[in-house]
Amino acid sequence: MTHRDLDVYKESMKFVGEIYKLTREFPKFEMFGLASQMQRAAVSIPSNIAEGASRNGSKEYIHFLSISTGSASEIETQLGIVEILGYCNEPQDVNRLIHEVNSIRMKLILMMKSLEKRLGKK
Repeated sequence: MTHRDLDVYKESMKFVGEIYKLTREFPKFEMFGLASQMQRAAVSIPSNIAEGASRNGSKEYIHFLSISTGSASEIETQLGIVEILGYCNEPQDVNRLIHEVNSIRMKLILMMKSLEKRLGKK
């Protein structure tokens, strides 16, 4: 089994596509601002899952999952900013994306707890 088999990885990859689709709606002046920052944070989630899975040992994996979790929190904040600025024509899309990123974050936290438990048993 590899990182590609993990549901959280698959969900985070799909989420990246949704963030890119959303940021296409932003004003052109945001291309190198909020849009770029959101895209980088979204890409960071599956990228760090993959990098952590390729490392030796649970401790390193937990570190990279922690970075993914931080990126998920960052994106949640940025989605709130999108809502405040009115950059999305469909406010329910922002709410759906917030729900999705929270689900991803919770799965990452559960993975970290499971790995930490495994570390404690050694």
